Amino acid sequence: MTSLFAALYGPVFWAGFIGAAACLIAACHYSLWVLPPLLLALLTSFLAERYLPYDGAWNHAHGDGWRDVVHALVNEALYLLGLAAFPLLAGHLALGAFWPVQLPFGAQLLLAILIADCGITLVHYLSHRFYFLWKLHAVHHSVQRLYGFNGWMKHPLHLLLEAAGGMLPLLLLGIPERVMAVLAFAVAIQLLLQHANVDMRMGPLRHVFAWAPLHRFHHMKYGTAGDVNFGLFFTCWDRLLGTCFDAPGYRMRGEDLGIGSRPDYPVAYGAQLIEPFRAEEGVRAPELPAGLRNGS
Repeated sequence: MTSLFAALYGPVFWAGFIGAAACLIAACHYSLWVLPPLLLALLTSFLAERYLPYDGAWNHAHGDGWRDVVHALVNEALYLLGLAAFPLLAGHLALGAFWPVQLPFGAQLLLAILIADCGITLVHYLSHRFYFLWKLHAVHHSVQRLYGFNGWMKHPLHLLLEAAGGMLPLLLLGIPERVMAVLAFAVAIQLLLQHANVDMRMGPLRHVFAWAPLHRFHHMKYGTAGDVNFGLFFTCWDRLLGTCFDAPGYRMRGEDLGIGSRPDYPVAYGAQLIEPFRAEEGVRAPELPAGLRNGS
């Protein structure tokens, strides 16, 4: 039973929740219909992490529980404000009626995901190349455990940069509000799957989707070893960038996570908001374990 759950969790969670939200929005023409399925997705993720955890210790707070809740509430509120401001933004930014509204809703959504994924991945990649962007992004990399809520643990300024990278091209193309609403929901679902503490088995899907079994390697604390697997939804961008990494035989542990040069990175929410604007004093990052040196 557990092996079946491990194999089906990712595809059923992804397609089931995104498909349900798409049907609700397409039928009801009301963006806030994404909230009930989002709450159900959070509950499902929480229960799945208890039923089949990748690491049981990651289900227990490390003095970070309330901080992660605040990150999630603030960042989801920013997403909702963005959706509320969509008519104003679209009216000022759209270059014309370039969006292919004649396509079925599902095809429009897939196109939106691909365009947004490319933009968000590029901002993510650049955040590991430019110092100030990295300092904003480091908030996300300071985690000492990985579970669903980690996906929303981002500095608000970095969240806005990623959102601009993913959403601005769509606004310029004149994307409809309904498609944008489901896309925002799909991003939330993907973030839950990317950071899930679920011992899922992806099989051939690990060559397509950037879910937790691959994304965990992005959180390695060993210097620049974590400069891999930048994609939000799909692995194709990392294949193009030459940053795709996989080591299926290595089981990630809590001691593999974090920022190796900043073991003193602040834990409190307020301190994390201020940290990117402070001078930092790091230490030498630990060496990469032997089991990770020969990843494919």
